[in-house]
Amino acid sequence: MRDDESSYLNLDSGGEGGDAVLKDLQGHSIQHRIAVGPHKGRKAFMLQSLPPLTGDHAGESLAKAAAFSLHAGVATEAHQRNKLERIARYITRPPVSIERLSLTSQGHIKYSLKTPYRDGTTHVIFEPLDFIARLATLVPSPRVNLTRYHGIFAPEPVTASERPPRRLGRLAHR
Repeated sequence: MRDDESSYLNLDSGGEGGDAVLKDLQGHSIQHRIAVGPHKGRKAFMLQSLPPLTGDHAGESLAKAAAFSLHAGVATEAHQRNKLERIARYITRPPVSIERLSLTSQGHIKYSLKTPYRDGTTHVIFEPLDFIARLATLVPSPRVNLTRYHGIFAPEPVTASERPPRRLGRLAHR
């Protein structure tokens, strides 16, 4: 017997395996879209309770490309131990703060942002199933290193120009 109302719970991606399902969930998460459920594909509800920020952002160390942003506005010297510790605590923090999660009267999950987005968004509202799907994207895949190396540090550099030079000397004559 098939339940058509809950057919969205079947996460089988046509025989491609769980990897394709996870990539689909990640893609929806990055694009702020609902990944599962009857509202799949719709934009997630963002509560904008502040006016958007306007003005010149010159001087910020911020790069944006292909819907990704990289903020590089923090620098520290090796002797600044307090600042190094603060950065280390920041990058090792958990991805979700339990203190900023709450339930709405309709049963949705409300996440309060620590710092409002530039467009004035202060909260993000999730349906419970979509929130679980977004949490699933944060779980690392089994047997996959969390540190990735690229370029000449990659396990198998692609081009000859990326390969480190061969050693000459005693080791070359073996």
